[in-house]
Formats: sequence, C-alpha cells, structure tokens
Amino acid sequence: MLLSALRRYAVAMNIALAIGFAYAVCLVIRSPSLNRFVTEALIYVVAVVGLQIFVGNSGIVSFGHSAFMLIAAYASAWQSCCPGLKPVFMPGLPLLLQQTDVPAFPAAILAAALAALAAGLVGAVLMRLSGIGASIALFALLAMIRSIYENWTGWTGGAGSLVGLPLYVAPWVGALWAVTAVAVAVIFQGSRLGLLLRASQDDLVAARASGVRVLGLRVIALTLSAFLVGVAGVLLGHFIGALSVRTFWLDLTFLMLAMLIFGGRRSVTGAVVGAVLVRALITGFRALESGVTVEGVTLTIPPGSQEIVLAVAMLLVLAGRPGGLLGSRELVWPLKGSLP
Repeated sequence: MLLSALRRYAVAMNIALAIGFAYAVCLVIRSPSLNRFVTEALIYVVAVVGLQIFVGNSGIVSFGHSAFMLIAAYASAWQSCCPGLKPVFMPGLPLLLQQTDVPAFPAAILAAALAALAAGLVGAVLMRLSGIGASIALFALLAMIRSIYENWTGWTGGAGSLVGLPLYVAPWVGALWAVTAVAVAVIFQGSRLGLLLRASQDDLVAARASGVRVLGLRVIALTLSAFLVGVAGVLLGHFIGALSVRTFWLDLTFLMLAMLIFGGRRSVTGAVVGAVLVRALITGFRALESGVTVEGVTLTIPPGSQEIVLAVAMLLVLAGRPGGLLGSRELVWPLKGSLP
C-alpha cells in the first residue's frame, strides 16, 4: 500500500521536475522563441491533462471540452480586459463588469469555476449516456456553445476578435499551472473515485450492479476536467492577447484529442508527453513551412505539411501501439512496478 502511494506520488514529482527543468532552460537561454514554445506547450499540457481526467478515467471520448475553454476564456475577459475597451467590444456587459478590473489569478479561478459549473449542470444530463452517444452529445454541446457565443455580440463581440487582454502568461505561469494540473490528475487517478470510475468503463453493467454510482462519478470527473481545461482556455487567451470564438472549434478539439491519444489516454504521463511532442512537431514543421535558413541555404516545405506529418505520426504510433506511446504506464522512476 505504501509502495503504491509512493509510486503514484513519484509520477507527479517526476513530471514536476521535468517541467521545472524546462523552465530552468528558458531562464538560462533567454530566447524569445524558446520561451514562446515552452509557454505554449505548457498551456496544452494543462488542457490535455485536464481532458485526460475525464477521458482516461471514464472511457468516454469527449468532442466537447473546447466549449469549457471557450466559456472560461471569455469569462476571464469579462473580468480582466482593460475597462477602456470593454464598452467598445462588449457594450452589453453590465456596468459593474465594464468598470471592474479583476487581478489575473482570481479572474482565472472564477472563470474556470464557471466552466466547471456549466460542466456539472450539463453533465447531470449528458453523462447518463455512454460510448458514442455521450461523445456526440458533448460535440452537440460544443456546437451549441459556439453558436450562443457567436451571436451574443453584446457580451462576446460576436464572430469578431476580442483584443486587449493582458499578456501575463509567461513560462513560469504555465509551469505552475501544469504542475497543478498533473498533481490533480494523479490524485484523482489514485483516489477511490478514480478507481471506481475506471472499473465502470471496463464493465458498466457489473459496476452498476455492484453499487457504483457511475453517473455521479462521471459528473465529478467532468467537472474537475472542465475546471482545468477552463484554466487552459484562460491561459491561451492571455498568452495570445486576443479571443475569437473560432479558436475554440474543431481544430483545437481534434488537436487536444490527438495529443491525448498520441501519448496514451490512460496515462497522465502520456498526456504530458503527447502534448509536448505534438506541439513540438507542429512548431517545427510550421517553421519549415515559413522557411529555415541553414548556412545560407533556405529549407522550405509545402504549406499544410504539418497536418500530413502529424497524421502519419499518429497512424504509425497507433498501428504499433493502439493505446498510445505510453499506454497506461506512468513515469515512476526510480521506483519499479506498474500502477493500477
């Protein structure tokens, strides 16, 4: 029992050390491009680890988590976007919100809490479904939220871009939230709730017959997942400095799923590895599409190559390892053994 607990804590500690090492490299090298890549990768780590809490434990593939990122990102903008621009871009906001400038951290917490509340409310209905039915219902939720926010012009600016968000997301901010997300995911995975939820995905009928309250467990996992994914949406908005409803649509949805499946949906370590590797692939090939000069020779590849390379890499990994790169394995070194 003690060894199992130590192994589980080792997962969070090892990932935290890796994230800390990446941040230390940024401090030493002081390269703007490296800082941007590391920050962006850590934002996706928060998002994909948040997604893994639900998908990895419930077994339901979610096509709707971008909706929670959208809800939290705009909720943060309502609180922290500069007061001078709010009447221009969001004239329908109440006077209190137009004149309020909430500090970054409490604004992020409140925005993510709103996303979690929305997840809890819809989860009480949607989580009665299982398998592809639940996946399609979550996608329908994403489509509905997108339509609402695109037409809610007084509060969101509609289909246009919302600019003027404070740019406070640096590598250290991403690192702190990534470590927090990993710790939450590891604790939930090893908790009684996580174990019961994973048991239900293997045999739903047997789990219910044994007294497992599957609906409640799924709602808890979805709510916790939505909170962390919402934090990632807030970080993304304040990293770019602008928001658009289109940002949180299919491209982001399938990118997050690709990262999770690539690394291994049953593993917290796999979620982190998948997010970083896929982000590195996209960044590297995007640079090659723009042209990279090496010793006077400019190397370029055709536009759209990054999507092709990512698709090929996904196919190769899944052909050899259907469960992703890591499957259900976790980074427990220097301890030995596997986690349940």
